[in-house]
Amino acid sequence: MKSAYELAMERLAKSSPPTKLSGAQKKALAELDSRYAAKIAEREIAMQGEITSATEAGEFDKAEERRQQLTTERKRLQAELEDKKEAIRQAAK
Repeated sequence: MKSAYELAMERLAKSSPPTKLSGAQKKALAELDSRYAAKIAEREIAMQGEITSATEAGEFDKAEERRQQLTTERKRLQAELEDKKEAIRQAAK
């Protein structure tokens, strides 16, 4: 007897079958993940330095502004990554 999860996965597979990715596409996706992880880490390191220096100088508003900027940039980079990955996946269809 199948579980509810297994039945749901079967229905999902029927409505939108999974796409098969080639080795080159898998490699491209992995490279994108790696490249964007590095970009995000680079921005975090740079912004953390600015946040720390602003906090030490007593400029708490500036530090909070930098935290918000870091969050915004991280979200932007994640969205950009997902867009590029989706373009690669669409090429598989």
